[in-house]
Amino acid sequence: MMADESRQNLLSGAAVISADTDLESGQTRTTPTHEQQQQQQQEQQQQQPTRNTVRDYFEQSSHPIAAFFYLVFRLGALLMYLLGSIFTDNFTLVFVITILLLAFDFWTVKNVSGRLLVGLRWWNEIQADGSNKWVFESANPNRHINAADSRLFWAVLYGTPVLWILFALSCIFTFKATWLVIVVVAIILNMANVVGYTQCDKDAKRKWATGMAAQSAFSSLTGGAGFVGKAVSSGLGKFMSSSR
Repeated sequence: MMADESRQNLLSGAAVISADTDLESGQTRTTPTHEQQQQQQQEQQQQQPTRNTVRDYFEQSSHPIAAFFYLVFRLGALLMYLLGSIFTDNFTLVFVITILLLAFDFWTVKNVSGRLLVGLRWWNEIQADGSNKWVFESANPNRHINAADSRLFWAVLYGTPVLWILFALSCIFTFKATWLVIVVVAIILNMANVVGYTQCDKDAKRKWATGMAAQSAFSSLTGGAGFVGKAVSSGLGKFMSSSR
């Protein structure tokens, strides 16, 4: 009997352990409120803006593979130029890889990226007299151009040469003549695409504006001729009926 009473006293004096109590630390866990949960979600979203932006773009893009290689070759050349010396002391290796990436980027942008992302393409033809002739191609204006693809293409096209020009100034001020060679090649290849696509875009707008104006004028003339023809036919019909 005494044993049962002592057991009851021990049980009644035991501390009540709730589900929110951490047994290891002895501290009580508090359940976050709705406002705290929203704040935590906002902090997580702010910590990952770049990843969300890239993911959203590739979800919206009409040609994600073309956009991927458009970015890879350009970023690859920039990163190899900036970070290549960290991984190797062989300048020749860095030089060759950077130039190859720049060449791949030039060809891809000129022949693939522009055609798919913004519906434009350009090239040069050598004439019989040795002169160069610019040739421009543009998609039909009725073709839908993805706005996200267009923004990415033009922003990267114009932004990349600016970075290389800054690198050129850095090489000049620090007297790095060997690295300046890479930068000069990069500026030449990037500016070739900038000039080509800028002229191609202007040519496309001018060509389609002229074509639409000509089509509108032709439609007006056709409509006017049809109206005159109907009036003449009606007049002749009335004249023939009255003569009878």
